[in-house]
Amino acid sequence: MKTQTNFAKLTLAAAAALLFAFSPKNSVAQTTAPVKNIVIVHGAFADASGWEGVYKILKKDGYNVTLVQNPLTSLNDDVAATNRALEKQDGPAVLVGHSWGGSVITEAGVSPKVASLVYVAAFAPEVGQSTLDAYQSGPALPKNGILPADKNGYAYFDKALFHECFSADLSEAKAAFMFDSQQPIVGSSFVAPLTQAAWKSKPTYAVVATEDKAINPELERAMYKRAGAVVTEVKGSHVIFMSQPAAVARVIEAAAKDQGKK
Repeated sequence: MKTQTNFAKLTLAAAAALLFAFSPKNSVAQTTAPVKNIVIVHGAFADASGWEGVYKILKKDGYNVTLVQNPLTSLNDDVAATNRALEKQDGPAVLVGHSWGGSVITEAGVSPKVASLVYVAAFAPEVGQSTLDAYQSGPALPKNGILPADKNGYAYFDKALFHECFSADLSEAKAAFMFDSQQPIVGSSFVAPLTQAAWKSKPTYAVVATEDKAINPELERAMYKRAGAVVTEVKGSHVIFMSQPAAVARVIEAAAKDQGKK
């Protein structure tokens, strides 16, 4: 009788263990294979097309890549666009953000679909901070290319400073094209406080653009240290993903292979 009772207890324990292991809450945590989905979120004054070089490398290496086209109308709108892209993934994803896109992935990255985060010359605010708060928390840059919002509430990057401060390591012709095709952002987006910070709970990687003149590299280092990120420093401008696509792709692939927990 005692043997039967012990057997019943063991059976119940085994069933409970199996139920826990395969519950939705733990399904991503139990994954051992590298993540194959990459979702990339662009920043302000640009669009997703600048990521073509990184995209081609990732696709060649077998990754599924989704490029979010942010409306740049508010933090909530950009987070919603990112969440729509995440919901379409067939499994866990690495969520990548550049510049303003860093604020977006900080908020959206709490999604259970997100396995890890990659910040590329990007903001990584704390809960309760706005992007402007984060920007002002670091050493000031000699020049600021962001113009005051126009009568419609949209902010643009100054033509006179675009090449020098945004894309210094690209050709003048490429910088001119980027300026003429820039996507403005609703200025109030920069003062929206974040309500969540995914870097507190997700494995985090970051790229410091050491020649960045749009976000101070010292500020990037400070934010990434606070986030506990694995940091790679790459010599290049704010659009480091365009001038050094192979270096940025390597960091993203390292994040895709990271099965660690925070």
